[in-house]
Amino acid sequence: MTKQERGVRSRQAILEAAAEVFDRRGYDAAGTNEILARTGLTRGALYHHFPSKEAIALAVLDAHGTALTVPDHPSRLQSVIDLGFAFADRLRTDTVLRAAVRLAVEQTSLTRPAVTPYEQSRAVVRTLLAEAAEHGETLPGLDPDEAADVIVAAFTGVRVMSQVHTARADLPERLTALWRMLLPGLAAPGMISRLRTTPPPPDGAAAATSARSR
Repeated sequence: MTKQERGVRSRQAILEAAAEVFDRRGYDAAGTNEILARTGLTRGALYHHFPSKEAIALAVLDAHGTALTVPDHPSRLQSVIDLGFAFADRLRTDTVLRAAVRLAVEQTSLTRPAVTPYEQSRAVVRTLLAEAAEHGETLPGLDPDEAADVIVAAFTGVRVMSQVHTARADLPERLTALWRMLLPGLAAPGMISRLRTTPPPPDGAAAATSARSR
């Protein structure tokens, strides 16, 4: 293994260990000693990659942006829906992302990044809604800024409720209910029946369905 490869692995190990601690304790209660104990690295190795606990936390927050990859779909409203399901699915397995969303919500001593995770989400959703409007998918006169604010806020609330009640196990079902409630105020007449409000099928299942339909 090259020195560069070891450095990449060490940095990722620090991020994952820190994410576990941030997710369990929050930012202010987390300590670098506990983070180091989880990695087996030296303090010098930690400070080689991150000069402070704040720098680690800001790197963890960066994971939020990587989870906002827009699903490819001809309908931009469907892309908004599927983006939420993809984000929810990743929350179940990605410790760093879970820590990022906790850091985004908490009121702590952590300095806010120039662009917060909620502003990132809002910008992506707002762009998709504007594109949906251009294709006639939304109600006439829909304000994409206002709608993006409502969608991000509603998703956040549903996510928190699911975390509290079932440790996110029922998050897909809660998102399905959310979209059933929101779509009548967003989608143009005739669009709702064309939109799927359940999680996308696995790639294999989608391919099989497509093959049977030909």
